[in-house]
Amino acid sequence: MGWGIQLQDKKGKVLQLKEKQTEGSNVCIGGTTDAKCSITFNYSWFFTHYLHPDGLKWLNDKKAKDCVDRLEKAIKTLGTNQYKDYWADTPGNSGYMLSVLLSWARELPEGIFSLES
Repeated sequence: MGWGIQLQDKKGKVLQLKEKQTEGSNVCIGGTTDAKCSITFNYSWFFTHYLHPDGLKWLNDKKAKDCVDRLEKAIKTLGTNQYKDYWADTPGNSGYMLSVLLSWARELPEGIFSLES
């Protein structure tokens, strides 16, 4: 189980990235340009302690550009050194997934985060 998170326009259409990505707990073989992925609940502790007390839920319905500073601060603290096991609840795994969301926010600043759990 995890969160489904995406960047969408005002009408709810998933925005497109310039390059294909293969991040998250459900990986699209060959990648996708959809600004959409799943993130395991295993990282919850890190998100509530370093991103916001509401964890990833804090991103919901916010413009991407309004989330950049907080994402940057959390990533700076957590780092992005991934553990070989995606599912391991490590600071680096958590920070890496936040860095994916940050890259989306920088590329598509007018997008709106939408979260499903």
